[in-house]
Amino acid sequence: MYQDLALLGLFIFAFSLIAGGLARTIISGPILFTAFGLAVGPLGLDLLHFHAQWNDLQLLAELTLALVLFGDASSTNLGVLRSNLGIPQRLLLIGLPLTIVVGIAVGAGLFPQLGFLEIALLATMLAPTDAALGKAVVTDQRVPSGIREGLNVESGLNDGICVPILLVFLTLATTATEATDPLWLTLQLMTEEIGIGLAVGVLLTMLAGNLIWMAEERGWVTQSWRQLTVAALAVSCFALAQQLGGSGFIAAFTGGLTFGWLCAPLKKPLLLAADGTGDTMALLTWVIFGASVIGLGIGEMSWQVLVYALLSLTLIRMLPVFISLYGLGLNTQTMLFLGWFGPRGLASIVFIVIVLNASTDNPLLAHSGTLAMTVVTTVILSILAHGLSANPLVIHAGKWLTSEHGIRD
Repeated sequence: MYQDLALLGLFIFAFSLIAGGLARTIISGPILFTAFGLAVGPLGLDLLHFHAQWNDLQLLAELTLALVLFGDASSTNLGVLRSNLGIPQRLLLIGLPLTIVVGIAVGAGLFPQLGFLEIALLATMLAPTDAALGKAVVTDQRVPSGIREGLNVESGLNDGICVPILLVFLTLATTATEATDPLWLTLQLMTEEIGIGLAVGVLLTMLAGNLIWMAEERGWVTQSWRQLTVAALAVSCFALAQQLGGSGFIAAFTGGLTFGWLCAPLKKPLLLAADGTGDTMALLTWVIFGASVIGLGIGEMSWQVLVYALLSLTLIRMLPVFISLYGLGLNTQTMLFLGWFGPRGLASIVFIVIVLNASTDNPLLAHSGTLAMTVVTTVILSILAHGLSANPLVIHAGKWLTSEHGIRD
């Protein structure tokens, strides 16, 4: 245990010294974190012996994602978002369902040994995006703000929307639900997950935001405790929504949007501390991913897995984006840019852990190793491809992606 703590502590210390310099290179944080985990884990030097249970890893990844979603949503420019609402609307309402459909069609052709529910689960697990893997794209001012906000909102909401879809397929993959009406089950779960998530995110943050203003006006908040305010609120939104049967990810993102609007003058200093907490948890998640998760399905590696992973990052993502954005007046470069930056990350990791937890002794999920290897391979390729391409493409973004093509700043 102490060896693991020493390795992680020294790595976090070392990274904190070079984070600023690394941000100016093509090497992203998740690339370095995953590479370190792989190097010191069982597939490498075998120095890190962190043996987390699936539930522990799921909780760590979920809390990390909740913090990232809340922070990203809080930083959203609502004025710009309102001017360019068509982009995230179409990506979520048209592009996301199409992505799952295309993913199922491709999976059926590549994996004939998998049942329909397994293929549907695979397509759903790889549908949500993770803007943090191409952070420069949603933070660099050289990218038109309409594109930045569109991608940020898409990645903030699509994982929460995918949760009930994933749960529908998981529920149907049990012998006890053979008679369940899939349409009714889908509508019920979508209503509960999204409705409760929205209600908790907005109402809890409205209450908390007013308490923050009251405490700040009276000088009750000390500097040492200020750094925990946003992190605690993000976790509360996520956990309460989950406890009530809703989507914690929807609650975290809508809570962040509400906080950014209600506490706009206060949010910058409050978010700085919360970002540090989220970044540290993300580092730990990616290190554990590299050290533990990658090796789980290594024996299931095949050319079909590699081809599906490549198509997931290209055709399966980009074709639905083109179809959904058609008619908005965007030029081809802009749609290519939006289509390419659909990284797969924390949400996909959370989803595969959920599926693996449910696959024990379930004959309808007999190929969970193949599912795990496909998700892991896609995430690894995404870490590399989107991490390495983010900064170089952002440098030229201002030349191709301008307000002349329907993007308003």
